[in-house]
Amino acid sequence: MFFRRIPARPAFSILAASAVVVWGCTTNPETPATQFVAISDAVPDAVLDIRYAGPKNFLGLPVRGYEGPECLLTPEAAKSLKRAAAALSRATPGSSRHSLQLHVFDCFRPQRAVDHFVTWAADAADTLEKSEYYPDVPKDSLFAHGYIAARSGHSRGSTIDLSLSREGVLLDMGTPFDYFDPTSATADTTISGIAQANRTLLKALMEEAGFRNYSAEWWHYTLIDEPWPDVYFDGLVR
Repeated sequence: MFFRRIPARPAFSILAASAVVVWGCTTNPETPATQFVAISDAVPDAVLDIRYAGPKNFLGLPVRGYEGPECLLTPEAAKSLKRAAAALSRATPGSSRHSLQLHVFDCFRPQRAVDHFVTWAADAADTLEKSEYYPDVPKDSLFAHGYIAARSGHSRGSTIDLSLSREGVLLDMGTPFDYFDPTSATADTTISGIAQANRTLLKALMEEAGFRNYSAEWWHYTLIDEPWPDVYFDGLVR
């Protein structure tokens, strides 16, 4: 089950195993194969709320390339995320009923999904979800503000969008996931003190595990020592 690398627009479909996906680089046979790991196996207590597999996102419909609500990451990123989950468990002792959990929105994002975002952004008439996701930022400014790009670190397999929840109820982070607004900046101080504290907790957990935050989005983290820093993959999430 091989994945191609970008650039070169995808021209084929990739099938994935249910738990572990074997990935390779067909355009450079000397590049060693790696594996993408399903977080449902690596971090089974993480809550999977994969928004792009359904209509609850800024497009208002399932995104191309997502055929199931799974989180796929490189083994290195998965191992680090497991450390973050363990640290969170230690930070919130007690029964699992009352412990905090990592709440995951997105992991590996196929290049075809990124292309879908770009196509959507170019359609000025499609503002179906504007009131919920970008009420105060013009749609034609989303690129300039860094909320959408033609290439995403998610397509390298070591970036994750996540929050914290308890019993499936998301903690107050000041803004929802994918809320395209200055108040989503991690260090924003206009949100409540509780929300600031929750963002700080998430950031501390992820940084201790080896991730760095994208300052414009409190939910966005990339493994510092990612194994594929210059390669963008395409394929199906299932």
